[in-house]
Amino acid sequence: MESHEEKPIIYTMENKPIVTCAGDQNLFTGLYGLLSQQLPREPMEWRRSYGRAPKMIHLEANFVQFKEELLPKEGNKALLTFPFLHIYWTDCCDTETYKASVKEDMQRWQGALRLHGSTDWLVVVVESDGKKKNKTNILPRTSILDKIRNDFCNKQSDRCVALLDPLKDSSRSQESWNSFLTKLRTLLLMSFTKNLGRFEDDMRTLREKRTEPGWSFCDYFMVQEELAFVFEMLQQYEDALVQYDELDALFTQYVLNFGAGDGANWLGSFCQPVRAWSGLLLRRPIDMEKREVIQRGEASLLDLRSYLFSRQCTLLIFLQRPWEVTQRALDLLHTCVQELRLLEVSVLQGALDCWVFLSCLEVLHRIEGCCDRSQLEANFSHTVGLWTYATEKLKSLGYMCGLVSENGPSSEELNRTVDLLAGLGTEKPETDDMTLIIPYKKLKEALSSVEAFEKHYLGDPQMAQTFLQDALKSYTAEGWSLPITHTRKQIAECQKQLQKTEDYLQTSALLASDANLSDEERKHFCQEILTFASQASEGKDQCMALSMTAFAQLRELQFHPSAATVHIGAALQLELRLCSLMPVPVHLEQLVCTVHYSEIRPAPAGSQRRPALSPDGTVTFPATSPSRGAAPGPAAPALELQEIQDRSPSDNALNSTGVVCKNVHLLMRINDNPASLDPPSAAASAITVEDGAEMLKANDVTLLPGNNSIVFSAPVSDLKAGSYTLRQLCATVGQVQFVLPHIYPIVQYDVYSQDPQLTVEPLTGCSCSAKSLLAGLPQRVKFTILTGNYTVKKGDALQLSNSDSMPILHSSACSACILTSTGGVRASVSIQSSEKVTSISLPQTPPYHTLEFQLEVLCHIPSAPARAESERLTNGEVRHRPKNRTRYNSGMASIDQKVSVDCPWSIYSTLISLTFYTPFKAQHSLLSAGKRKYIQVCLRNVSDTNFRLANQTLADHQCTPSLQLLSLNAKTHQLVYSKQCVYSLWEVKWATEPPSCLQCVFTASFSPADAPDTALKPYRYEFQIERAEIQPAVGEQHCHAGALCRLEVSITRVMDPSEAEREDEEYTESEGLRTTKLMYEVVDNSSNWAVCGKSSGLVSMPVAAMATHKVQMEVMPLFAGKLPFPSIKVSKYLAHSAPPTTQPEADSCLENDNLSLLDKGLEDQGDTASLRSRGSVHSLGSGEQQQRGPPMPRLESFSPGQVFNCSMARQVLVLPSTDDHVLEVNVT
Repeated sequence: MESHEEKPIIYTMENKPIVTCAGDQNLFTGLYGLLSQQLPREPMEWRRSYGRAPKMIHLEANFVQFKEELLPKEGNKALLTFPFLHIYWTDCCDTETYKASVKEDMQRWQGALRLHGSTDWLVVVVESDGKKKNKTNILPRTSILDKIRNDFCNKQSDRCVALLDPLKDSSRSQESWNSFLTKLRTLLLMSFTKNLGRFEDDMRTLREKRTEPGWSFCDYFMVQEELAFVFEMLQQYEDALVQYDELDALFTQYVLNFGAGDGANWLGSFCQPVRAWSGLLLRRPIDMEKREVIQRGEASLLDLRSYLFSRQCTLLIFLQRPWEVTQRALDLLHTCVQELRLLEVSVLQGALDCWVFLSCLEVLHRIEGCCDRSQLEANFSHTVGLWTYATEKLKSLGYMCGLVSENGPSSEELNRTVDLLAGLGTEKPETDDMTLIIPYKKLKEALSSVEAFEKHYLGDPQMAQTFLQDALKSYTAEGWSLPITHTRKQIAECQKQLQKTEDYLQTSALLASDANLSDEERKHFCQEILTFASQASEGKDQCMALSMTAFAQLRELQFHPSAATVHIGAALQLELRLCSLMPVPVHLEQLVCTVHYSEIRPAPAGSQRRPALSPDGTVTFPATSPSRGAAPGPAAPALELQEIQDRSPSDNALNSTGVVCKNVHLLMRINDNPASLDPPSAAASAITVEDGAEMLKANDVTLLPGNNSIVFSAPVSDLKAGSYTLRQLCATVGQVQFVLPHIYPIVQYDVYSQDPQLTVEPLTGCSCSAKSLLAGLPQRVKFTILTGNYTVKKGDALQLSNSDSMPILHSSACSACILTSTGGVRASVSIQSSEKVTSISLPQTPPYHTLEFQLEVLCHIPSAPARAESERLTNGEVRHRPKNRTRYNSGMASIDQKVSVDCPWSIYSTLISLTFYTPFKAQHSLLSAGKRKYIQVCLRNVSDTNFRLANQTLADHQCTPSLQLLSLNAKTHQLVYSKQCVYSLWEVKWATEPPSCLQCVFTASFSPADAPDTALKPYRYEFQIERAEIQPAVGEQHCHAGALCRLEVSITRVMDPSEAEREDEEYTESEGLRTTKLMYEVVDNSSNWAVCGKSSGLVSMPVAAMATHKVQMEVMPLFAGKLPFPSIKVSKYLAHSAPPTTQPEADSCLENDNLSLLDKGLEDQGDTASLRSRGSVHSLGSGEQQQRGPPMPRLESFSPGQVFNCSMARQVLVLPSTDDHVLEVNVT
């Protein structure tokens, strides 16, 4: 038949519905991964005919390139090779390409589908942005869709879909992709349902023809199994199992009809003699050999039954119903025996017994492979029938082959045995697990000799061991120590007869450590181990590994040093305390502790102590039971007994009496710990010795009965830095190794390699903090070098960069101290200084030592810092000016000094920051008394140290000849206590008109109160006093009430902004000039003045010292007399990222007026502007107002002391206005 020419190899779990793809293969290849991954994500509801319940399934597909050979030929009913859907992919977007190639290719594709009657197809038009580039005749995507629909989809417009570029991350593309996946799932499910329904109809038709001549059960079997494969492909295992159950029932009915005299012709092929009885094969999902035999119609009854049951077993295990397999298997075995008799099949004597025996063991091993031990024990009733049946068949084979007779097998029985073994075939292991071929080997070995048969059937040692181990489990769970010992002795005897050396030695170790035995018995079992260990190894490459639990117990472990953390090269010792359970001394050739290395590097100091490690470096291990290796359980509860009496209800006579236990539920409680139920042999077989590169060894150790102490020395000098965990403990006695597979709790020691570290910390300073340094006075700092893994050699030196603001005060040499864990050694340090660098030569210091020495530094107090040019440190970095900031908790201004240090162990420079605090805070004020002016300077001691103050002077920085500053201070030396102030006063006298700006310099000398006069250090404070003037109108000598006067406001930047202020303020740069914006506002709270015109505005101040800006405006005095000057408020203007409307010219200041802070941005509301620079006036055109969005500008006030109002407390003389009155008198 044509359908049998090409037989696909079927792997049940890998079959998927086939979908062909034509058109642009490159386009589909790019989408294949995404499509195959996301198609099965969403489930689809599968509605089937004949009232069957709907199910939710996940559709997968096998996408292959379209070939006409894949289209189903007439008469081919295979569903697994049937293409359910055909997709044509194109990303055509222009008319020429469509007419030239795409349309013709689609016509050929449609013609091939029509020729084979395939109506399930889909056209996908993919819109890609890359295709639209450099195209002049691009049609819209809808136009291409319309053309394809008109040409190919007249009545099926839904068969053509558009797909936006799915690789593009956009919401439209994602929505289009999801819609396409839904469409694809729907069409695939529709095609699948239609073709599956057609297949089921054809199958029913074929089944209804079973009474016709020539109908073959094997052909029908292949068809219905195809349906089962499809259900299994959709993971509908229950439906797939139904198909095999129907085939089973149909075949059984035909066999029963044959026995009743109504036989079918096709049953003749199943009546051929049985030539192979290899039993069931349940290791593979599909036995392809037997399936091919069935497909050729050459299968025997055992072949058909074996294949059919193997498929049912696979599906039942998929459905997680393994215990149903055992019940079905027992029914199958009995059914096959009866069917062979009904069909009168010729079977060699004993062949059916071999088939049943092998099948029973195969089913049992298959169930054991998919269930754990607890499940097997809980469901023993399901497997006992198979064990009994297998035992009966093995017994029958023993009698049949003469293996149970006293004289042995005869020649005829030997020939029968040979024939039976020949019918078993050859073993065919599918995996490396040898337990899968035990049924074949067991039967072959049992039939090979009388002794082997007795071993397998009678099972004197083996079977006894099995029962004894079951009894041992019960005794161990209930805690019966004497029965445990007695049973273990019997198990040891069985293991010795079975020559299970490893199990026997492990049991002997348990008995040698059992205190219930006498010393002679314990020594006997111990000598059994030593005798085997002393034997020369014959052809053995490795030692026998036994559990150490019964040999010795690890009680304690102690580290020296106790922290269990050392550096490379240091000494580390581990002291193990082992308790030997043997009754005699045992000489160990080697005691090895394997160590696992981890690259996680621990901290050399300050690390947290491990939970299992005590402060003295000891790790205590929990006590264990020699027989089980687990901690002993809590003590059994006390027995609670109560007397019960039964009396007659009529005369209260005593009928019976007894005793009942009230807490029987506690006494009879069973330990459910699975670990305590493991037999010794299973525990011993699981022991493996690790081969670690790192290990601790102790040779020639003798363990005495009881406690022993063994010391290990860790080779730290040869190790890498990291953590080392103790994994196993192995004691070697000849050819026997006693292994403790896991050391718990976890024990580890750390080896670290520390890099050199340099730290600098202050030694002197104000008493409020041990880490504070005072500016202006010599201060001591301590240099600490932790050498780590570096050796300080002769000639090594530290190179410190010099700074003008912080010179290093030193002599040619100073003392140093080299510290170790045991003490310190004095050494000397030589110091040499040049213009840029100070070199400190270090003494020779070994690794992992501490080197300490001290230096004296002096930080100058800045008075009015000038604009500093960029300086570079010795490492090439740009050196910034020291930052001045305020320590708010004490009111002390701080100065950060950066020092670059070049260390000999690193190619990189280390930047060290020292913070100094200014001990004083100076403020000045201008006082008036009539026409006399005074300058007062307040010097406040903000530190916690008492100072002596001397030589207080105040001078004019500009040295104005007509100006004289007369000191009114009586004392030249004063004590300034902590948190107290000293006031100094000078009278200002001038011969001519005083200047508009007065630059003053206040100087003084200070030292600690208890220091000599030679320790006095200078202190300098600079400030500036400006004045604002009110001038009368032009032509007037004095101001008059009610008349306009001119008010001139002068704003001067005294010094450059600090780095902290540079970070806070916003700058604008134009033509190389950097400016910052300020807002001024004239406020008169006393209502003495009326501001005519503008009262506020913006100015752009250049970022330069002594930059001055003047603003003129008109004011009107409202009253006569000496009026105080109006108040002037200056604030920072922060416009954020809003661009300015105009840019100032170089060295100029911009002024905007008519400001409103309520509605619009401050910067965009100036109607007019004037530009004034050092007396020159330039006009600016008006700009249009423009509404700006967020962020809105804001104002920020200056800190106290940053702005000084020079005109504060000044007054101006205002004369009353002249008032002429005319009196008219009428006389009549």
